[in-house]
Amino acid sequence: MSLRPIFKLVAVAACVASAAAIGIAVGADDGPPPAAAPAVVSLWPGSVMYRVAGDFTSAGKPVGAPLTMVRIDRPLAIMTHQVTAADYHRCVQDDACPPLAPEVVPVADRPAVKVSWRDANAYAVWLSSRTGVRYRLPTDEEWAYAAGSRFKDDAMPNFDADDPAKRWLARYDREAGEQQPSDREPRPVGSFGANENGLLDLAGNVWEWTSTCFVRRVLDAAGTTIGEPTVNCGVRVAEGRHRAYVVDFIRDARGGGCGVGVPPSNLGFRLVRDEDSMLRLRALVGRLRDAVGLRGAG
Repeated sequence: MSLRPIFKLVAVAACVASAAAIGIAVGADDGPPPAAAPAVVSLWPGSVMYRVAGDFTSAGKPVGAPLTMVRIDRPLAIMTHQVTAADYHRCVQDDACPPLAPEVVPVADRPAVKVSWRDANAYAVWLSSRTGVRYRLPTDEEWAYAAGSRFKDDAMPNFDADDPAKRWLARYDREAGEQQPSDREPRPVGSFGANENGLLDLAGNVWEWTSTCFVRRVLDAAGTTIGEPTVNCGVRVAEGRHRAYVVDFIRDARGGGCGVGVPPSNLGFRLVRDEDSMLRLRALVGRLRDAVGLRGAG
């Protein structure tokens, strides 16, 4: 008996298992059609001056976050614009995402708003399963790099370290000057223009969720972290006209769930495409072709 048919079966099974591992539906004839791949901007590796996210104290008093040079050492493919209400609604129709708020109309020219971090993550999982390529929320560092000149330095305003209330008030006053009460309604995609990287609507009136957790660190006199930081992933960083820390299940930070400062006018998101999964997908296609090609042998 020839072992070649067995080798064929093993090869095809291995390819199918690999497809499942990166979220490709194999042989699912009754499932929804694949989602269209969103437009992305691909950025070369590079560096950005970055004010570290989180809360910092030294000798029991609040201090400014360190400013550091962050290196993005791999190509970064990030959505050209925020996920639209219509795109998000397709995930809802697939029973993979919670419905949008009743007042958010699922149209193609407006960003999806009033979405929590959990909603955004659910959409990323759904889109990954529908395209066969992994999508995820960007880290705060990646968002800063992509935002370029629209990334707002989160430097702490001058304040009396012995009176933390003055710090909070100074931050509130600064952020209140950056947004107007009348500028809260989501606008059509592209209304805030493109940055130097070709990304639309960064730091407009929709803040964007990142995957970065809120962290508290204690620093010594030299600015070095003492002990282990306290990481709270129930609170995530949202970026926009200013940095915000928002509880992950909150959809509208104006109603509560935001840290000190002015809450975001709207919460939305854009995703990063995992380039490693693109490479794996291409390799998988090649392996499947090789497996199919074996059928005519022997």
